[in-house]
Amino acid sequence: CETCSEEEAKYRCPRCMKYSCSLLCVKKHKLALSCNGIRDKTAFVSVNEFTDLNLLSDYRFLEDVGRTADAAARDLSVHRPTTNKFINYLRNRARRHNINLKTLPIGFTKRRENSTIFNKKEQKFYWHLKLMFPHCHAEYTLKRVPEDKTLTDILKPYIDPVESDPVVCQRLKIYTMSPQSDVQILMKIENRRQNSTRYNELDASRSLLDNLKDKVIIEYPTLFVVLKTLKNDMVVLGQ
Repeated sequence: CETCSEEEAKYRCPRCMKYSCSLLCVKKHKLALSCNGIRDKTAFVSVNEFTDLNLLSDYRFLEDVGRTADAAARDLSVHRPTTNKFINYLRNRARRHNINLKTLPIGFTKRRENSTIFNKKEQKFYWHLKLMFPHCHAEYTLKRVPEDKTLTDILKPYIDPVESDPVVCQRLKIYTMSPQSDVQILMKIENRRQNSTRYNELDASRSLLDNLKDKVIIEYPTLFVVLKTLKNDMVVLGQ
C-alpha cells in the first residue's frame, strides 16, 4: 500500500494509479493528492502501452461525445420555434400597452435569464425585474412581478424601515434611514448615443405597467433606486 506502507495492496486508483489496501487508505490518498478517483479518459497513452482495452475506451468516449452533440442539436431545433413564437407573443401583448419590448438573440445573458410571462387567464404581465441600488453597490432580481403592483409596494421589502428584510435592510441602510420623499426611481432610456445617457423618472405611486408605457424595454425593466440628496451621474431627461 502506497499510503500506509504496512498492508498488502488490494486496489489501484483508476486515475493516479496509486495502490491502496483499504477504503480508509483510498480516502486518505484522495485527500492528500486531491484525486477524484475517476479515470481520465483523455489521458495520454504511448503507442508501446496502447492495448485493445484503450482502443475500446476511446471508441466509447467518442460515441458518448457524438450522442451528447446529437442530443443538443435536436433539442435546439425542437425548442427554437416555440421560443420564437413565445417571444413574438410577448412583444405583441406589450405593444397593446404601448410598450416597445425588444429581445436579444438566443445566447445573450439577459435573454437567458428573462422570466417575463403573460398570463392569458388573468390577461396581465408578470415581469422579470432588476433593482439596482447604486449608493450601496447592490442589485436584486425579482421574478414574476405582477404588472398592477405599484413601485412603492415593490420596494417595501428592500427599503421600508418596518417591512423590509432585516438582512437586506442592513445592507441598504442608507436608503432605509432616508425619508421616502428623497427616494427617486429611474430607468435608463434605451436607443440613445453612449455619451448622452439619460434616465426617465418613474412615479412610485403608480403601477409597474403604467410606468412602462411609452418606453423601450430591452428584455426586462431595470430600475435604479437613488437618493436625491446624494450626488450621482444619472441625468434625468429634461434636466
